[in-house]
Amino acid sequence: MEDKIGLASDHAGYEMKEYIRKLLEGKNRSVVDYGTYSAESTNYAIYGHRLAKAVEQKEVRKGIAVCSTGNGINMTVNKHKGIRAALCWNEEIARLARAHNDANILTLPGRFISFELAEKIITAFLDTPFEGGRHQCRVDAIDQI
Repeated sequence: MEDKIGLASDHAGYEMKEYIRKLLEGKNRSVVDYGTYSAESTNYAIYGHRLAKAVEQKEVRKGIAVCSTGNGINMTVNKHKGIRAALCWNEEIARLARAHNDANILTLPGRFISFELAEKIITAFLDTPFEGGRHQCRVDAIDQI
């Protein structure tokens, strides 16, 4: 599977999502945009579900989702089996979400972080591998309900 990255946001995260899309495309990363496509008021769940389904079905390897606080879209994507979304507001949290939790969707609080910080968080998320080892059994237990 090509290393595609899925993007999703609501209206509050639209400007940040567009910045991220251009940033990733500028780094020759393959991006699939699941919406929204404007700053017109909309429901984050619509776009969160689209992204989560794409990750579940392996249309994209990882995802990045943005809403105002990051909470609503994070809750939405985490309803899907196999999704391990992490709401991150600094680089270290993003690094640990990948290394210890094998997070496959990064969620960002679009109205509470700068573009510059978002870029650092995204770089940490995309460049950090899962450590496995002692963390694997914990990740395996997430979907055991």
